[in-house]
Amino acid sequence: MKKKLIRGLIFSTFAMSSLSHAMMALDDESLSKVDGQALLSMEYTQGYNSVDESGQAVDQSKVGFYKLGLEAEMELNANIKKLQLGCGGANGSGACDIDIDHISLSGLPANSNYTSDERAATSALLTNPFIEIAIKDPKSAATREVMGFRLSAEKISGLMTLGTENSNTPNGINTFSGYMKTKASAGVATTAERVMDYASTQQYIEGAVKGTLFGAEVDLPLHYKSDNYSFNLKSTTAPFTIPATVVSGNRMTDVQLKGTGTVDRLDFSGPLEAQISLLGLNINLNKDVTGYLTGLKTDITVNQSLGLIHALYLNNPASLSLQAQKILWPGAAVAAERGWWLAMEDEVDLGSITPSDKVAITDEVLKQTIAGINHDLSTNVRNCGDLLFGCVAGSSLDVKEIKNPSLIDFPLTNLKLSGQEFRSNCFGGLKFC
Repeated sequence: MKKKLIRGLIFSTFAMSSLSHAMMALDDESLSKVDGQALLSMEYTQGYNSVDESGQAVDQSKVGFYKLGLEAEMELNANIKKLQLGCGGANGSGACDIDIDHISLSGLPANSNYTSDERAATSALLTNPFIEIAIKDPKSAATREVMGFRLSAEKISGLMTLGTENSNTPNGINTFSGYMKTKASAGVATTAERVMDYASTQQYIEGAVKGTLFGAEVDLPLHYKSDNYSFNLKSTTAPFTIPATVVSGNRMTDVQLKGTGTVDRLDFSGPLEAQISLLGLNINLNKDVTGYLTGLKTDITVNQSLGLIHALYLNNPASLSLQAQKILWPGAAVAAERGWWLAMEDEVDLGSITPSDKVAITDEVLKQTIAGINHDLSTNVRNCGDLLFGCVAGSSLDVKEIKNPSLIDFPLTNLKLSGQEFRSNCFGGLKFC
């Protein structure tokens, strides 16, 4: 036993001796050839007069930025039931700068049809997180002043969800102060069936028909004008796109999205009564009209409650800051306003913006189609066959295609979007934990 202890002590002595000899001083030339990386890094940036991407001029010539960063990747899975920052105070009473219910941050499961358990087993990846402090007059011990600080990371990759469900009732974001730019998105709206009549448009349907009389073609079109019509508009689809949109401001509760689209073939049918003048006589025209509209284009304005935005697919820098005055933080797109500010610097993906429910065609939208319908029915005169037995005595009139290249102002409000569906960040399928 003693021999084993002695051998162990001798071996340890030689090992320590060789280790101490392995440590040696390096001169500058030798040290320059060694690569290494510090866990913590510090950086100073002097502010200057600049203009942000929104066109705001910001004078920061007397502000310095001190940054303490962690040169590492961190994984985080977190749920926050209620986040309220900057309530009342300098920005006014009765609201908060940031007021969000049920925030969850996780990784993005590889399976797009993921379960709650699969999401809860993932973590968001924070690359090089850091804290930064803005100081006014940093070189003067007598007058220097802390103007703000921010918590940030050079990139956050993962899924952030807001609220407990994607429904027609807003939940999640109550008020938002900050900056976010959404990626260009596309979707397909499905319109609901409805009736188009004079009561809904307050406009006449006008057109012309032609045909034969006693076997001879009548060259003179017979014009009609009707306020007695009732056309059933079938459901159709309307593909649309919304370009990249900047969402920026203080204590916002909703956002306006602008886009364009087209309306696919829109079939209609229904009765129309009018009078035509034939051989000096006013004759009733009583028809069951069928046809379809093509070529409609839409100028879309979506007034969307932020409480209907739930799923943000992150792969970009993000920060949470507090400042006593407007500050353009280094690397930020726009200046942060006074108070609390949440910024996501690169474009955020909202996924598909296809409405989950059918979209109603309003009376105001219908009114914009009448001029194009009347123009086509009047200039492209329809042939109804024998004027007596086809136009007058006959019961149906197929007008076929009505080309209507009108640009329609199509406002939409508070859409439940299919791309905003998400699963909770909890094991066992709990709604929140």
